[in-house]
Amino acid sequence: MQLDFKNKKALVRVDFNVPLNNNFEITDDTRIQAAIPTIKHILDQGGSVILMSHLGRPQKQKMEDGSLNIKKFTLRHLVNHLSELLGISVKFCPDSVGPEAQKMATSIKSGEVLLLENTRFYPGEEKGDEAYAKQLAQLADVYVNDAFGTAHRAHASTTLVAQFFSKDKKTFGFLMDAEITNANKVLNNPNRPLTAIVGGAKVSDKILLLERLLDFVDNLIVGGGMAYTFIKAQGGDIGKSLVEEDKLDLAIKLLAKARDKKVSLLLPVDSYIADDFKNDAQRKLVDSNNIPDGWMGLDIGEQAIDTFKGVIYNSKTLLWNGPMGVFEFSNFANGTKAIAEAVAEATAKGAFSLVGGGDSVAAVNQMNLADKVSYVSTGGGAMLEFLEGKELPGIKAMKA
Repeated sequence: MQLDFKNKKALVRVDFNVPLNNNFEITDDTRIQAAIPTIKHILDQGGSVILMSHLGRPQKQKMEDGSLNIKKFTLRHLVNHLSELLGISVKFCPDSVGPEAQKMATSIKSGEVLLLENTRFYPGEEKGDEAYAKQLAQLADVYVNDAFGTAHRAHASTTLVAQFFSKDKKTFGFLMDAEITNANKVLNNPNRPLTAIVGGAKVSDKILLLERLLDFVDNLIVGGGMAYTFIKAQGGDIGKSLVEEDKLDLAIKLLAKARDKKVSLLLPVDSYIADDFKNDAQRKLVDSNNIPDGWMGLDIGEQAIDTFKGVIYNSKTLLWNGPMGVFEFSNFANGTKAIAEAVAEATAKGAFSLVGGGDSVAAVNQMNLADKVSYVSTGGGAMLEFLEGKELPGIKAMKA
């Protein structure tokens, strides 16, 4: 961050879209923790910080009478925890723009932090409303975007607000910089072999990613529910495993592209299958292309784990996005855990590893391996689109 923040009010877009339990207590503060270095840097330089973020989707989950569910989606729930992390009393504004926001922003002093109310309480946020963005911009002297998780959205507070600050009055925060730098380590001149591990339920969610990866990876490991679309496309029997019938032709094309590009595309040779989609269902190990009727693949098998681990251990750069099975079921989480351990071991031997995507991140966090991989991305959808080669609106706006 090149800006001088002394005696400046910094409007900082963070991603505080954190999970809350029924008592509105934070159950995972990873995203808040990730923003702390940027906030502290501005305060240490003698600036003041005005934080803005969204939380959930209040416009889509309104009360029965059509009003916003303020109680559920207010950022007030985060004030105490944020105050503890920063070691100061964070002020809270029950609005993000308007007279009260303007008054509180004007009166804030160097070394103080003001958290604005949920930006998504305003319909103009998600619609990319310029008038709303301009009101936000008027609260501060400089703008800092540290919300990589929302960089793929052309929303008012993530993208449009940047146009109201000249180039010398806007910058990326430390988190945003780190996300871009680490993604570029995979995309630009990576150490080889480069292996991408892609899991999750559907091919359709990751079509662009898979096509793009085949242009530059050496190995592509495909696990999770999406693997069965590939297996069926090649004539395998997959029982009642998850399959996208309308993507069978695409799977064949991706397999052909892998051959043309001399990319080793690996599918799980065996699977743990179940007779029902639940944790305590009957379970057995079979060849992935020979799953009986009425059974479904819910995790990769022992042979698949050994094969995948061998490829991972021989890699110099690793990208992992998506689980290998139904990770939320403990009886079908073994494949995902094994991959997490393998990625950590390869990292310890000198490989660069980037982990992104909800369940992959959850796996490394649950197993206390987050500090054993090179970088854990905070942005699921944003990281996907960045790796797909798209220019993210939130990044593009900072260059204008």
